[in-house]
Amino acid sequence: MFDLEMIQNVYSRMADRIDSARDILNTPLTLSEKILYSHLSVGNADKAYDRGQSYVDFSPDRVAMQDATAQMALLQFMMAGRDKVAVSSTVHCDHLIQAKKSANIDLAQAMDVNGEVYDFLESVSNKYGIGFWKPGAGIIHQVVLENYAFPGGMMIGTDSHTVNAGGLGMIAIGVGGADAVDVMAGMPWELKFPKFIGIKLSGKLSKWVSAKDVILKVAGILTVKGGTGAIVEYFGPGANTISCTGKGTICNMGAEIGATTSVFGYDEHMGKYLRATGRVGVADLADSNSALLRADTEVIAKPDQYYDQFIEIDLSDLEPHLNGPFTPDRATPISKMSEEAAKENWPTKVQVGLIGSCTNSSYEDISRSASIAQQAVDKGLSIKSKFTITPGSEQVRHTIERDGLINIFEQLGADIFSNACGPCIGQWARVGSEKEEKNTIVHSFNRNFAKRADGNPNTYAFVGSPELVTALAIAGDLTFNPERDYLTNDHGEKILFEPPVGVDLPENGFSVDDLGYQAPAENGKGIEVLVNPDSERLQMLSPFEPWDGSNITQIRLLIKAKGKCTTDHISMAGPWLKYRGHLDNISDNMLTGATNFFNGKTNSVKNQLDGRYETVPKTARSYKAAGVPTIVVGDENYGEGSSREHAAMEPRFLGVRVVLVRSFARIHETNLKKQGMLGLTFAEKSDYEKIFEDDLLDFLDLDSFSPNKQLTLLAKHSNGTQNEILCNHTYNQAQIDWFRSGSALNLIRTNSQ
Repeated sequence: MFDLEMIQNVYSRMADRIDSARDILNTPLTLSEKILYSHLSVGNADKAYDRGQSYVDFSPDRVAMQDATAQMALLQFMMAGRDKVAVSSTVHCDHLIQAKKSANIDLAQAMDVNGEVYDFLESVSNKYGIGFWKPGAGIIHQVVLENYAFPGGMMIGTDSHTVNAGGLGMIAIGVGGADAVDVMAGMPWELKFPKFIGIKLSGKLSKWVSAKDVILKVAGILTVKGGTGAIVEYFGPGANTISCTGKGTICNMGAEIGATTSVFGYDEHMGKYLRATGRVGVADLADSNSALLRADTEVIAKPDQYYDQFIEIDLSDLEPHLNGPFTPDRATPISKMSEEAAKENWPTKVQVGLIGSCTNSSYEDISRSASIAQQAVDKGLSIKSKFTITPGSEQVRHTIERDGLINIFEQLGADIFSNACGPCIGQWARVGSEKEEKNTIVHSFNRNFAKRADGNPNTYAFVGSPELVTALAIAGDLTFNPERDYLTNDHGEKILFEPPVGVDLPENGFSVDDLGYQAPAENGKGIEVLVNPDSERLQMLSPFEPWDGSNITQIRLLIKAKGKCTTDHISMAGPWLKYRGHLDNISDNMLTGATNFFNGKTNSVKNQLDGRYETVPKTARSYKAAGVPTIVVGDENYGEGSSREHAAMEPRFLGVRVVLVRSFARIHETNLKKQGMLGLTFAEKSDYEKIFEDDLLDFLDLDSFSPNKQLTLLAKHSNGTQNEILCNHTYNQAQIDWFRSGSALNLIRTNSQ
């Protein structure tokens, strides 16, 4: 068991800090407030914080990093001047393993191709006191849930789906690598105090409905930006009917509504899961502090008085959903899919069904899916689609193999991929995707942006529960409703599926030969971390230049992005993952997926220095070489999706000084600030229309940059006219200091000297 002493310390101070907060606020507390106020860096609360307004310093209990983001995070940490991490921290090697053939083959290939990166991460972890989870050990969020998450704790992770730990009652927040550096360096971690969305669950899930359908429904209600700046807190009698891993599924996909995080109050399901995963001591502590680990009774009784937004969902009325295509918030009940697909002209033949990933690879998920697969095998149904399984951890994989579940899937013809992210993040070598043919896939992952899974912009991806995906893959038909529709087996007989059945925890307990964990050296001072200066994969960082305090003028427009511009559009994953530790090389993917407002094309912008249309990175490098500052203009919810700080670092590296948009996704806005960028929003959203391709832009008042004061941009048009554009910002004084210093890291390093 990891970190028992640290967890004991958290619980030992929790009651006093909660009482202090309750006295100051003079009101009953939500669960989220209890956890936040018990993790203030100042200790006991000395004032009330304004929801959605106050910037607050916290002291998280731990940090987790996946291998793609850990490279840049640790390269930054090495510049911070510290000998050892200040809090419990781990690295998880899950993103760089490409799914192609089978688990063993793909893992061996990954070890060969990524050996340099794994060696770097292992040596840095060993030197600075960081736990290292080897390739094949599992997906970061599943491993965290199985080993580290605990009710009432607070953690940050360099991946947006860190929020998975909310299924164990933890406030777990996805951040950029620079935020992780703050915490690992022993600095307070800053977060705008969130608002709170309360979701009361009543009733009970029916037979074909799963926890996944809860969040698919919620995404349909709140949309991809409806949770921005808020914590979603689930409660009610219906919540108590959902397993711990089911709760994790709901919290995990909460990242797709922009929520800061999601969380459930402690219940018996969490206690059972803690004990099943070998954390009896933590379960005992949680049981004895259970009143602290859920919202106050007054909040539960009158939620509309204590949450900023309140939603009630009757689980008994819920039906299986499919969300998509191309966005995770377009929610369609399976009973309406036939009608919707016909109206929208979606391809209905399912080419591939994929289950697993960090959000849906629990024993419960796999066992319910296996029950459908077993019926197909027993009843002579041949599967009509390709089918893949991605286990979430070695512990889950080993256990489902022991219990015969993998054998069931293999009888159906499924491919078993490595315990890694794989297709969910574009690490899928799908045969034929380069043809860019229009096709449909269904999966139990979270994200379904264009090109996300296989690089094909014409792949229509729909998100559903693992059991529904399994049924649809067998049927080969997007419109198939397993609750009412019959299939014809190999003998010409009509077959109706029985509802899926499964168990939340294995009857014979979890089993594993090797978790894949490597503890760091007790003293890492003598360990040398080497980076080959000629490496294509890794590059030591140089500090960004500080701001000189004057107005930035003669700014050129690099790109005005039209419509959805996620972190995938700003910094693609897939084949670019291999460059996550090399800022110069990976910057060649910057904004290559964004649509240029002026010509409707991707990766084609006008270079004002010569009038030619070039790729975005090439044009940016041209401006940088000429000493010309640039601006990126964007639409709503700019930076939606991953916590990918490369989406902020690449523009900073290539000379972009300002990102001006209609609205930001939370993590991306913070990442821009951390890297010494200006992240601004239009005071009047319609002013987006006043930026033209040939503009020159000047700041008129940046030299008096201060909190709560608008900034003014003068847009000078090629026809001789001009517009003043008022810009809002959310910078406090500490964040302005980051900008002045050139980055937050620059300031940390200066303060440590």
